Formats: sequence, C-alpha cells, structure tokens
Amino acid sequence: MKELEYDAVVIGTGFGGLGAALTLAEAGLRVGVLEAVNYPGGCASTFRRRDYRFESGATLFSGFSEGMYFDQLIKRYNMPVEIDWIDPLVEVRSETWNLKVSRSRDKLHEDLVALGVPDKNLRAFFDEQRRIADVLWQLFDTPDLLPPWNLRSLAVHATRLPRYAKLLKVVGRSLFDVLKRHGLDKSEPLVTFLNALCQITIQTSVREAEAPFAMATMDYYFRGTAHVRDGIGSLANSMVKAIETSGGDVHFTTRVKSAQREANMWHLHTNKYLVRSKYVFGNLLPHAAEALIHGSTVSDLSATKRDLDDGWGAAMLYLAVEHHQELPEKALHIEAIGDPGQPLIEGNHIFASLSGLADRNRAPAGQRTLTVSTHVPMSKFLTLDPSEQGAYIARIQDAMFETLNTRAPEMTRSIVMKMTASPRTFERFTKRPLGRVGGIPRKVGLHHYLRMMPLEVAPGFTLVGDSAFPGQSTLACAIGGQRAATKLLRTLKLRALGTNSPPELTPHSSAPQHSP
Repeated sequence: MKELEYDAVVIGTGFGGLGAALTLAEAGLRVGVLEAVNYPGGCASTFRRRDYRFESGATLFSGFSEGMYFDQLIKRYNMPVEIDWIDPLVEVRSETWNLKVSRSRDKLHEDLVALGVPDKNLRAFFDEQRRIADVLWQLFDTPDLLPPWNLRSLAVHATRLPRYAKLLKVVGRSLFDVLKRHGLDKSEPLVTFLNALCQITIQTSVREAEAPFAMATMDYYFRGTAHVRDGIGSLANSMVKAIETSGGDVHFTTRVKSAQREANMWHLHTNKYLVRSKYVFGNLLPHAAEALIHGSTVSDLSATKRDLDDGWGAAMLYLAVEHHQELPEKALHIEAIGDPGQPLIEGNHIFASLSGLADRNRAPAGQRTLTVSTHVPMSKFLTLDPSEQGAYIARIQDAMFETLNTRAPEMTRSIVMKMTASPRTFERFTKRPLGRVGGIPRKVGLHHYLRMMPLEVAPGFTLVGDSAFPGQSTLACAIGGQRAATKLLRTLKLRALGTNSPPELTPHSSAPQHSP
C-alpha cells in the first residue's frame, strides 16, 4: 500500500474541513485532504443524477457580502462562483398568510405589521434583536475574536465589554421569553415565522431556543445571504482548487477506515493509502470519530452525542420540473407550513428550493431542479426497527408532498422526475452516521457557552464541522474550520518562539503567500 506523509491531514471536505485545509495550506503546511466520496461539500454539496444536479441539503448561504469570508475567498482566488442577490430571499407560506422575507429590515417590519403584528412592540423587539445580533455577528466577521484568544483578541474584547453587557439580559432565556417580554408571544405570524427560521438555523423551536443564538440567527437574511448559481458545489469545488493551488493535496474516494497514534504520529489507514501526520482535523460527527480512533484515549463525547441524537435527520425530495409561466425565472426558496399549531417537522414544515433558469448545467433546457427537505427527529427514528423506519419515512415524504402541493402548487404542476431520500440515503450521500444533519440544537442552557473551544478529541485530533462551535450554517462551519486551524498555527509559532528553534513544520517554498 502506498504511504503518504503530511504535516496535517483533514478528513472530509464539508465546509469545516475545507476551511481548515485552506487555512493550513495558505500558511505553507503540507496538507492532505481525504474525502470518502467523489465530490466536495458534505451536507452543503451539489450531486449529479443523470442529467440533473441537485443541492444535497442546504440551499441558501450567507457570507457573500463585501469583506465577508466567502467574498474574500472568491476575490482572492478569482473563483468562478456566481451569486444571485434574489429579493425576496424566502417566501414563508402558512395556512392564512404569506410573508416574503425581504433583504430590507424596514420592509420585513412593514410586512409583519401588515399581518397584524403590533408596530410599536415589534419595533422595540427588533431594536433589541439588532443590538444582540450586531455583537455576535462581529465575531463571525473577525474569527480571531472567537476562543482560543491571544493577547490581541483579549485587548479587543476588553474594549467591547459595554456591548457584551447587552447579552446578559437574554443569556439563559428562550426566544419565546423575549417575545413575551415585548408582548409579542400571541402574534401568530411573527411566532410562526421565527419558529420556522429557528428550526432551519439553530435546529429548535422558539420556545426552546437559547435567545442570543436565536436573535443572532434572525439576522441571517441580512448578512450576505444569497443563492449560489449552479449550486453550492461550485464554491466547494473552487475551495478544493484553492487548496491545491496553495500546495495541498485532495484525495477523493479515499475513505479512512481507522486512525492510530504511534510515536506522536497519526497513522490513518484508508482504502488506498497509509497516511501519516502529526495533526488531524476531522470534519466528522463525534460518533464517526470515536469509531475511527483506535489505541488512543478519546475525550468524553457522550454529552455531544446525546445532543446530536436529540437533533435531526433529513427526509428529502429531489424533483425536476418543466419551467412554466407561473414560475419566476430567478431561483425561488419557499418555506411552507401545513399546520402552524403543530411541530414544524415530519413534512408539516418544508424548505423548497427551485434553481434559477440562469443556473447552468442544473437540468436539461427548459427544466429546473427542486430540492425539498424536512426535519426527522432522530430520537424517534432511532427507536424504530429498520423495517419500520422505511414506512415512517414514506409517510413523512407523503406529508412533504402534500404540504408542497397545498402551499406551492406552482412547483408541483409540471414534475418530470422525482427521487426521494431518507436519513439512511443521506448517510450514503454524505457519509454522516445515520444521516444526522444540522448540528447541535441550540436549546436554552448555559452549556453552549462551555463548548466554545475547538474540540480536540484526542492528542492532535480536532473536530470541525457543524457539531463543533460555532457550527451549523455553511459559513459558521467554514469559519470554525479556519479557527481550529489558526489555533494550531498559533501553537506551532509559540512553540518555536519559546524554544528559540525554527518552526516544527517546514512550509512549502512553492506555496503562494496569502493573508489567512
């Protein structure tokens, strides 16, 4: 078996892994990336079936505004990634009302008032929400301010202490508590809209959502969120090329079967190579990391695994439709709700994303691709026998189609191809155990703030992705990967300075110099 050796190895090309690998390669380290399937992106990927290219899961993405993370990468590497700044971004359709979510805060406020939400109360709530969001989103814009901190970041935080004090009023409280304080807990359109938003972002309901996380995610639509023309795979593939341009190696269809640590080196046994490295970054769920690592003590991951098992899988519909005059030419994203009084899961709440006519190579001429998803509670799915799981998912998919047909009939009028997917199918697409998606639900509790450090599960083996802070969105995963890689680079630099010796790892002389 061929043997390879790197300074650092990244397992998985989800955006957490891509962010880590690119940061390390840009710094000049010899980086190897191992991906089990033949395309990058993980849960945020674009896959091909026959003449169609579908988004695997996530379909709207933030971080593209001027100066934000993905915008910087696109410009730095001249990536062929095209963005559509559609407006409205999403249409939320319920039984008795529709809400078009505009890029304009003022327009969203105006439209909610038109649905009967009290103007004065809503204005006070949005004012508080924006102050909280501004504090937290600044950390995304400057990932060095996330832990672990250095002296410079601590000095910056010291100047911001008055702003952080605003968080104390909402820490440990649910978003519903905040709505109630503003007299908005009975405003059904607002509560339902926020329920739907929380479900797709922080993976829980308004009544259970930890308020600071929920109030930050309410800004999702105003923070560089856009439709990526031709699918998010165009960005993932461009990041792979950037890693290679920076001197890294990316190995597709290379599945890691086990990882053993010997003499301060990780030995990764794959289906193709034996790969050695001092440092490993796993874009993996804790369940998968535990199953890989042999012969080393693994950190106690039981709490994280319990949180994930209390989270979600996905049931999917992948459809192709003929374009017709009732469909807009631009991409269309619809959140459809069957019964707002019931939990927004199991087909009662769906997110449907239709490609734009300008999206190239997504479908034969005159056709569009449509990805539809809903949440499947893993706590319920895991209690069923395998023979029962299939029937359960089939019922959910029937409910998904019913909700789509009822709330967005224009999308079901001219279907020419249909595929379905269960959590088990999603596992085959993404290699995530049981197809778990979305990361850890950010339910009320102080424990979230205790898990902000990069998650090192064994010496030199760090997890990135949606189960590691900040996780969840594609942008958050990429920034989390960058942050974990930066921690290693900082450690190596400090180690070299502390011993008056050269850095432990020797950069490629051919690696282009970029600002991390």
